[in-house]
Amino acid sequence: MSERGALRGLRILMWVVIAVEVPVYLVWLVQVGYLTGQQLHRGDVARWVPPVLLPPAAVLFCVMAGWTWWTSVVARTRSPLREPWIAGSLVFVAVTSVFCGVASVDEPSVSVGLLSVAVTGLGMVGLFFIPAARSRQLPDVIRSRRAPASPGEADPQ
Repeated sequence: MSERGALRGLRILMWVVIAVEVPVYLVWLVQVGYLTGQQLHRGDVARWVPPVLLPPAAVLFCVMAGWTWWTSVVARTRSPLREPWIAGSLVFVAVTSVFCGVASVDEPSVSVGLLSVAVTGLGMVGLFFIPAARSRQLPDVIRSRRAPASPGEADPQ
């Protein structure tokens, strides 16, 4: 397989993963957010917070982190994922998502927790890689990462 075919295959694989994981994750967030919210008292406005705010927060924080990471990869600079506010936003989404998944059932169990972790992880990865998958620089970045570094060139990562 040629390099061009491999790069095209990588981009197609990324989009297939994104097309499957992201909708499943967002629908799951709405469903478990709704079920978690319904466990609060009737008339409590907070009942609608998880299904209304969690999916947009997940999209915003994961895509934002993916975008900042991707721009640093393209620019060959230090990864911004080490910044506390970026890591904190991703941890917030992950913890809230897993919590809603576990809290949405009548009898939480280890299997429910593992399912919540799996759906959350796959969905967040799909959202995170959207900027890289749609970037025109993806082939150039892959080629430059594969090329051996010249002896006088320091590795920026």
